[in-house]
Amino acid sequence: MNNLRITELFYSLQGEARTSGRPTVFVRLTGCPLRCQYCDSEYAFHGGQQQSIDDICTEVAGYKPRYVTVTGGEPLAQPNCLELLTRLCDAGYEVSLETSGALDIAAVDDRVSIVLDIKTPGSGEAQRNLYNNIALLKPDDQVKFVICDRQDFEWARFKISEYQLNDKTTEVLFSASFDQLQPVELANWVIEENLDVRLQLQVHKYLWGDKPGV
Repeated sequence: MNNLRITELFYSLQGEARTSGRPTVFVRLTGCPLRCQYCDSEYAFHGGQQQSIDDICTEVAGYKPRYVTVTGGEPLAQPNCLELLTRLCDAGYEVSLETSGALDIAAVDDRVSIVLDIKTPGSGEAQRNLYNNIALLKPDDQVKFVICDRQDFEWARFKISEYQLNDKTTEVLFSASFDQLQPVELANWVIEENLDVRLQLQVHKYLWGDKPGV
């Protein structure tokens, strides 16, 4: 059967990326091959429950959403994630995929807006970046850097230039590692360097705290 292991499915406000603040259904898949030191969803590494794609789509439809985000963990670690993404697009939702950037995105439905992490040195997983993914990005995809310190900031600046990211996507996102770098400090760096990036805050954490299901 076309099943997926699900950690949680919930309705909340999107806390990050282009649709920040929009009511969104989140489908959080279980499992991730990475261990970023700042990860805020370690509870999704293990456990979860098997659920059919049909049942997932039925549960999503019950919320009557406009936006659906498939996240993790690392969603693409489960091959059936690709079918889920296509089914959600077929249902007429605006669908986004949050992925670590360590797995191939070539087979993701073109209708999905990909939010591709590029792991900074401060994550502890920069060696896992699959840079071939950058050539596959569409104009409506997004690239995200989680910044831990000034070294990460400078590294990310270099990667934006090296891969001409501002020419490949409509959004390059900078996020301060929560409780590690003050957002105002990152904001000042962005302004000082006049970077063509969007500073984002994890809105859901400021509203409800750093916990599952929000």
